Amino acid sequence: MIELWSWPTPNGHKVHIALEELELPYRVVPVNIGAGEQFRPEFLAITPNHRIPAIVDLDGPGGQRVQLFESGAILIYLAEKAGKLIPADPVARLACLQWLMFQMGGVGPMFGQYGHFTNYAPEPIPYARERYGNEVKRLHRVLDKRLSEAEWLAGDEYSIADIATFPWLRNPERRGIDLADYPGVQRWFQAIAARPAVQRGVEVLADRQRQGPISDAEREVMFGKTQFTAR
Repeated sequence: MIELWSWPTPNGHKVHIALEELELPYRVVPVNIGAGEQFRPEFLAITPNHRIPAIVDLDGPGGQRVQLFESGAILIYLAEKAGKLIPADPVARLACLQWLMFQMGGVGPMFGQYGHFTNYAPEPIPYARERYGNEVKRLHRVLDKRLSEAEWLAGDEYSIADIATFPWLRNPERRGIDLADYPGVQRWFQAIAARPAVQRGVEVLADRQRQGPISDAEREVMFGKTQFTAR
């Protein structure tokens, strides 16, 4: 049984979806990041970076306990554990890892910064919104070019590269994006959204999702002094 410490964010959904696709047994431990639960000692014992998701697998390689943070590392571990969702062919595997890193280093950070300066910044900063808005569009164009040439990001196989990227492209209207402008991305997105395991994955902890505007207390925890206190 895998212990999954998570919350319903795009990075959390990556691992929720992967576990559902791989049919690996797991138990969810909710970590309410708005309430500051990511700073609790029991979570910091798993991830010194105090970010979700993280996992603990008591049945790791050779029966050893494995604990991991960083969603990309977790996806690679789970795919290799199950022997699925990562290509066996060396060249295709490299393509999978390439696009996984594209999500980790590009899509996630840039989409996240756009979301922060659009929805959470205490005052409007036009330069930041324009800069990250343009980068969001550029990344969509990169994805669209790839997905106009290949069925999936890694090529012929659905993989953890697709799973990592999909949650970040949900709710495109929040980023001023119309997926119809990116037909390759739209075709790919609709195919993933139709998968039963994906539909189950995005429902994990959905009842815990914050409704309405962020509160002052949540803002302080996630973006204020609490976030940057030395631990």
